[in-house]
Amino acid sequence: MSNRRISKGLRTNRTGRLLASVSVAAMLVLSLAACKTTGDDTTGSIGSTLPPPDAPRSEADWRKALDVWGTRYREDPTNAEAGLRYAQALRATEQRAQAVAVLEQASIRNPTDMALLGAYGRALAEAGELSKAFDVLSRAHTPDNPDWRILNAQGAVLDQMGRNAEAQRHYSSALKIVPNEPSVLSNLAMSYALMKNLKLAETTLRRAVAQPNAAPKVRQNLALVVGLQGRFAEAESIARADLPDDEAATNVTYLKQMLAQQTEWKKPGRKPYVPKPDPGA
Repeated sequence: MSNRRISKGLRTNRTGRLLASVSVAAMLVLSLAACKTTGDDTTGSIGSTLPPPDAPRSEADWRKALDVWGTRYREDPTNAEAGLRYAQALRATEQRAQAVAVLEQASIRNPTDMALLGAYGRALAEAGELSKAFDVLSRAHTPDNPDWRILNAQGAVLDQMGRNAEAQRHYSSALKIVPNEPSVLSNLAMSYALMKNLKLAETTLRRAVAQPNAAPKVRQNLALVVGLQGRFAEAESIARADLPDDEAATNVTYLKQMLAQQTEWKKPGRKPYVPKPDPGA
């Protein structure tokens, strides 16, 4: 794999993270950016030559991860962690089809590995295979031991399928396990927005933003929902918060592009241009 290809993928991924909350993902193109990357919710040693799985990654880190985990996976395709981490690196460099293939084979070889099934389900959702994604995610936890991250991902997939009421029940179940978890609240709010209940979406997002561990994308979702209600100056102020000037300007530009469509979604049968709930990458 060339360094140029990796660099291009990483640049694309950084842009996706920045704009996930106000991009064309709102127009029903699945966005999985801005959450923890695939496998970050799992445990296991990453090896002394690589940063821990929840650490920020540089281009050099991802190149090393591709080499290290790709080699380990090829040497032992039954190694669940190798498959998981290799797929993580593949997705980070925009090689998503290959990541799905790796996770499919790894899950076949490790059918009871819940973390692997969760990653596979998210990758399928990212690829647009929603029904299959929901089925796989349903096997990634059990009713007697539910995983709030999987419930959140299932809700996001249901929203992508237009089954908003069912999605909201999954988010509510997740919130019973982790009250006030901002990633779940943000998805719930986007689900409300997809049903044109913008006031409830705003209330929910403000609750999410108030949490100390809220990601920047949650605030950007709030900016969009506020803007969709016609409060443009307030929306722009929210969009600029917590960002360097160049990133703030980019987000505001996208916000304006999205809000320019606001008259369209008010027509009968149209949905607002809002980010789809995020299964987590």
